[in-house]
Amino acid sequence: MSFNIADMFEHAVDAVPDKLAVVQDDRRLTYAELDARANRLAHHFASLGLATGTHIGIYGPNSIEWIEAMLAALKVRLVPVNINYRYVEEELRYLFTNADLRAVVYNREYGPRIAAIIDDCPELEHVVMIEDGSGIDQGDLAPARYDGVLEANDPERGFPERSPDDSWIIYTGGTTGMPKGVMWRQEDMFFALAGGTHPFTLERVPDPEHQARIAAESPGQLVFLVSPPLMHGAAQVAATMNLMQGHRLVIMARFDAAEVWRLIDREQVNAILITGDAMARPMIEALDEI
Repeated sequence: MSFNIADMFEHAVDAVPDKLAVVQDDRRLTYAELDARANRLAHHFASLGLATGTHIGIYGPNSIEWIEAMLAALKVRLVPVNINYRYVEEELRYLFTNADLRAVVYNREYGPRIAAIIDDCPELEHVVMIEDGSGIDQGDLAPARYDGVLEANDPERGFPERSPDDSWIIYTGGTTGMPKGVMWRQEDMFFALAGGTHPFTLERVPDPEHQARIAAESPGQLVFLVSPPLMHGAAQVAATMNLMQGHRLVIMARFDAAEVWRLIDREQVNAILITGDAMARPMIEALDEI
């Protein structure tokens, strides 16, 4: 019985394969489709020969690919590391080396920043580029193309057994000094932050398949809007929690107060995560204008 995040996500996939898992703009993936795409990327990671516990950075605004990269890393017992897409070269150089990154999945627009520091990051050996339509030249970086990686790999699982002791790292934003990597054991994260403990009764989830069974028995589906950036720990944990519970994630690339209300209306959102006044105040102002 393993309270491992990837295991519990896969329990949800098996319980509700045809329910929508993620929505972004006009893209919609079911749980089965999201799982297959994450499996393909996970097999690519496995082919690189990276040892259990190796750190992989995810560098870009919110996207379905961000979610897939996180899941893929967890599936093969690697550790996803959130990268603030607002960082400039000096901050990135620090984070890449401090986090011992061996690989990075990134949006094309940020390629020049990686190219500018990669010679100072000797541990970084593998880069995978998500196409974002920016057309920005990558110079000498020579990344693997995300879509090509998915096309070349197996959509089925077939991964080694995982452990509740597998790690998760969330980097802080650096508001009290340089960014710091907060390390979590996955079972501890689940029970402390990600839905493993009822917030009022403190009752703990009895087994790893419990939430998947509830999702399968429920005729409806909670629709959850991820409005903060996934580089923020709160957004990562909330997104993961909802995927383990068979809910639907609505993703917006970057926060836009008016767009929040449009998405709530269009996608029939019934739950939302925001991060304090920085989002609440613009949303209230936008509501008066739409």
